[in-house]
Amino acid sequence: MKTWLSVLAGTAFMLIACPETAARNGSPPQEKKPQRIVALSPHITELVFAAGAGDLLVGTVEYSDYPAQALAVARIGDAFRIDLEKLAALHPDLILAWPGGNPQTMIDALRGDGYEVVELSASGLGSVADQLRRIGQITGHAKRADEEADRYLAKVDRLRDGNSQKPLLRVFYQISARPLFTIGRKQIISEVVALCGGINIFADLDNLAPVVSMESVLLRNPQVILSGETGSGNPLDIWLAFPAVAAVRQENLFLLDASLLARPGLRLADGAAQVCRLLDQARQKIAHSRG
Repeated sequence: MKTWLSVLAGTAFMLIACPETAARNGSPPQEKKPQRIVALSPHITELVFAAGAGDLLVGTVEYSDYPAQALAVARIGDAFRIDLEKLAALHPDLILAWPGGNPQTMIDALRGDGYEVVELSASGLGSVADQLRRIGQITGHAKRADEEADRYLAKVDRLRDGNSQKPLLRVFYQISARPLFTIGRKQIISEVVALCGGINIFADLDNLAPVVSMESVLLRNPQVILSGETGSGNPLDIWLAFPAVAAVRQENLFLLDASLLARPGLRLADGAAQVCRLLDQARQKIAHSRG
């Protein structure tokens, strides 16, 4: 559950990152390139390294474990709370924050203490590239950031083109079994499911990670059930007691690597490819049973 604890601690994909957003929130565009950066989200840490600016990162928050170099960066707290003494000791000249993931009161308080803060928002697959390009502009690594962003978008576009004409499948994404957490419409994984030719059966819910009843899942009768939950045993075994469910009947119960989907970083494209492969397996099983 550690992966999903990090997701639920700050998975609020609301706005798209842009210079204007920073200006509206009191952070003028950077004129002098920062030399000491603190990132207040694991996915922002990933993007700083992806942009080639990892050597500027002096502080980050818990769960910042990718790439491996991130493990050596000092921790100043988590997405919700930071240790102001530890932060001050790092003497950052720029803090990269995540609106929606970090409390706005905390972001505003940091500005009130005189820190330069830029907010990088995430609202969907495309916004990953937007955030990366913005970090590249801020840090003077625009060329590399643009190249990485272009590669990421190309991967996403290939998946979109390759799956746009495939039969749609009803998909239930299980974050955890007890309680039964899933993904709502605004969760970025719901967009990933759609990219792969799936329909999130709870896309009518606005909550990012709503709790649902087992009965409601049975009524919506998913053809595929996915889960990235870790721990002892198989979290999908709870559905074996319901053989009438299409996903159980067709044996379309799949475990996946949630670490590739948990954060709006470049690895999201790899996570999407993983979901697309599993939905293709499900289609093959369904076609075989009908043949």
